[in-house]
Amino acid sequence: MFFHTYAFTAVIILSAIGCLSIIRFDWKRYGLIFIISAISGNLLCFGLTYIGFYTFYDYFLEDIFITPILLVSTLFPFIALFGIRYSPEQWIWKIPFYWGIVHLGVLGEVILKYSVLFKFEPEWDLWDSYTLWWINYLLFELLGGKIIPPERRNPLKASLFRYGAWVWIVLHIIFITTIFLAGVYVGVTVFK
Repeated sequence: MFFHTYAFTAVIILSAIGCLSIIRFDWKRYGLIFIISAISGNLLCFGLTYIGFYTFYDYFLEDIFITPILLVSTLFPFIALFGIRYSPEQWIWKIPFYWGIVHLGVLGEVILKYSVLFKFEPEWDLWDSYTLWWINYLLFELLGGKIIPPERRNPLKASLFRYGAWVWIVLHIIFITTIFLAGVYVGVTVFK
């Protein structure tokens, strides 16, 4: 349990640093995105918990300031801010960019599923999470496009997504690894 507490605290601190490093470019606009993402993430998280799709283990609820509120209030906004700041200009490249983010998010959720933070109830599964991740970050991309002017963004160049460039390599490592692990996960859960 202590390892998990330190790991979650490290994620919270690193996410907060990441948020601050992006908010500094335009504290009003990026700060607004941060607030919207933190509030919506916590409302969604607790709404899904209230409905009974997943539950948090009791000893984490006693330490509510570490998890899940601070985790959701820093990690989700950091991902939203990162996406808005660095997503490419053209949608043809935004899709693989967010695809990589969503795959890492779902991988993180699977890891958390086997940790001591929360558990899925039978009504909720990873496909629901995968869909919700896409909806969430595409909506934030659209919202960010309305709030953050182009000169305050730093989009990755389209050439970085072409064969052999470093972004292409990183995304393919993410895709191949997470798709392979998804197959392993399905095999393990189906044959339990």
